[in-house]
Amino acid sequence: MNLLAISDLDRARVDALVERAIMLKGRLERGIAHRPLMGKVLGLVFEKPSTRTRVSFESAMYQLGGNTVFLSSSTSQMGRGEPVKDTARVISGYVDGVVIRTFGHSIIEEFAGYSTVPVINGLTDLHHPCQVLADVMTIVEKKGTYSGLKVAWIGDGNNMANSWIEAAALLGFELVLACPKGYWPDRGVLEWAEARGGKIRITEDVEDAAAGADVLNTDVWASMGQEEEREKRLEAFKGYRIDSDILALADRDAIVMHCLPAHRDEEITDEVIEGGHSAVWEQAENRLHIQKAVLEWLLGCVEGA
Repeated sequence: MNLLAISDLDRARVDALVERAIMLKGRLERGIAHRPLMGKVLGLVFEKPSTRTRVSFESAMYQLGGNTVFLSSSTSQMGRGEPVKDTARVISGYVDGVVIRTFGHSIIEEFAGYSTVPVINGLTDLHHPCQVLADVMTIVEKKGTYSGLKVAWIGDGNNMANSWIEAAALLGFELVLACPKGYWPDRGVLEWAEARGGKIRITEDVEDAAAGADVLNTDVWASMGQEEEREKRLEAFKGYRIDSDILALADRDAIVMHCLPAHRDEEITDEVIEGGHSAVWEQAENRLHIQKAVLEWLLGCVEGA
């Protein structure tokens, strides 16, 4: 079993992972040691820079009693052109699971096809499933449930937007995405969600998306690998920002989310990210706890509560 996209899961599995993550978070807060992965090793194969993904997976593995091995393109044969299928077969002979953070989604699919151990997507250009699982966990903590909620995505139809679309189709909440024309989510992901009856709508109107929303969500306008497009994107995304005026259109108890890193006063204002509606820091911390639940599940070491 691998976790390459939210679509690899079903609703029961998402609910189980979120419930388990919340329980593990409580254990950690009470100082209860929990080390079911003693003797296990997690490989981290990263071709993109990382802060939250790397630290949360490394900390998760250590707290569960295991260890990690980190590889980047600059410190391994990957950077010298070793075929993905060769790397996959070799590395999976050394470790018990692999987290990959890379560019094209086809790379992680090829790696998973040749790996003999579970593969977890730590981010590709198409999907970011572990981040969205942590976000769903945060919504459940803050709102009690995701059922019946309206989630608004404001900005780029990027990998985060794609994973939110899959989550909405799987879990049944309403999702409205406000994206400028030319920057909409992946067509194949939308078709997958539409075939499952997802309550998903795309608009170019930020106010429409924000109106009555229970959750306001955004990301940077130019993701890793898009730096050369920055000036063009700054122009295209003018107005696609969560500020106090947009927040005022949402539900009075709305929460604001951002997967970080944030470009303050571009896609989100400093006032909002530091304000009383912000769930950004809980959201970031929850990467640790959902990662622990995912690792327990995929490495086959879940203990009783």
